[in-house]
Amino acid sequence: QVQLVESGGGLVQAGGSLRLSCAASGRTFSSYAMGWFRQAPGKEREFVAAKSWSGVNTDYADSVKGRFTISRDNTKNTVYLQMNSLKPDDTAVYYCAAAQSRGSILNGKGDYWGQGTQVTVSS
Repeated sequence: QVQLVESGGGLVQAGGSLRLSCAASGRTFSSYAMGWFRQAPGKEREFVAAKSWSGVNTDYADSVKGRFTISRDNTKNTVYLQMNSLKPDDTAVYYCAAAQSRGSILNGKGDYWGQGTQVTVSS
């Protein structure tokens, strides 16, 4: 069992930055691939970024490539999402997810999900 708790969301002006954190409970965090997703009002949840359990492999949605960076610290059981050059279109509830494989994350099939943190980007 893995419990995920996101933090770091908030209100920021366009062009600004935020860093989201996702703290995981459980001793097996390092064996899970981790990912970030987001859901804007009236839209379906979409993939944002993924990191393999080893940290070697990383994937990004085209919409955030070059602006967002996913990282993980297995010693702290935490995954991060650094978001720079934020745009109003980035406004959404951001969720982190854990899965047994990076492929599952890329397919939107997390085994565990956090409760989400709101990110609002004003123009």
